Amino acid sequence: MSALSKRHQAFAELHAKGCFLIPNPYDIGSARVMAAFGAKALATTSAGMAFTLGKPDMGEVTRDEALIHASAIVGATQLPVSGDFENGFADAPEEVARTVRLAREAGLSGCSVEDTQMIEGHAPYPFDLAVERIRAAAAAAKALADPLVLCARADGMLTGNYDVVEGIRRIQAFDEAGADLLYIPLLPDADAVRRVVKSVSKPINVLAVGPVAKMAVADIAALGARRISIGSMAARLAQAAVIRACRDMFENGNFASFAHAARGAEVDPLLIKGAGK
Repeated sequence: MSALSKRHQAFAELHAKGCFLIPNPYDIGSARVMAAFGAKALATTSAGMAFTLGKPDMGEVTRDEALIHASAIVGATQLPVSGDFENGFADAPEEVARTVRLAREAGLSGCSVEDTQMIEGHAPYPFDLAVERIRAAAAAAKALADPLVLCARADGMLTGNYDVVEGIRRIQAFDEAGADLLYIPLLPDADAVRRVVKSVSKPINVLAVGPVAKMAVADIAALGARRISIGSMAARLAQAAVIRACRDMFENGNFASFAHAARGAEVDPLLIKGAGK
């Protein structure tokens, strides 16, 4: 079995029981720091990656750019990686399936597909088309030699287009269509997390933002979540530090923010450890 095959198998096994934290690096350095602190797997972030390219989030990144970035994250550590592939970079089910196959060629152990169109307003795909897109993606994933964990996302709550009731209706259909993992970003509270977990037979990913981010990892796990991701938060923290420093320099005329910078003696060992080579 190849090293990548072992990663794919390990990633599938992580979803079989318990709960694990899957942080979202935005570049090679952040991936290695997360690995050094004990992450078991990583997931890319479309927003974080877009920031590194100087682009806004939601539909500005191309499939080729996302695949190149994902391949770099795969090569950064020895951990399995899942790709945040927005709407699968396509509307048609057959092209979403192609994206899944390309994800495996990039070395990914999993990938996510959203039900949101990459157009102004980010309207969700009509229900039947949304389900057909996941069915095609699941078929492509199951045809691979090694497991690829397909995460089906119902993003209407994140984009403000529908409520948790519709989100649950969609993930239930995605469950039946063959998705391995289900995900409704931006759940409002613990009760919503519990409802979502109980509504389907497959594992649930929970995003640690908003009210959920105020909960401890153990408390989210106790609600039945199988996986906890952080989305673009690491990238946004990095951007926040740069913004604060620029405000100090250009608006306040000082360098006060520099006092919070990490020392090379702290960063360098983590980068070496995280590479795992």
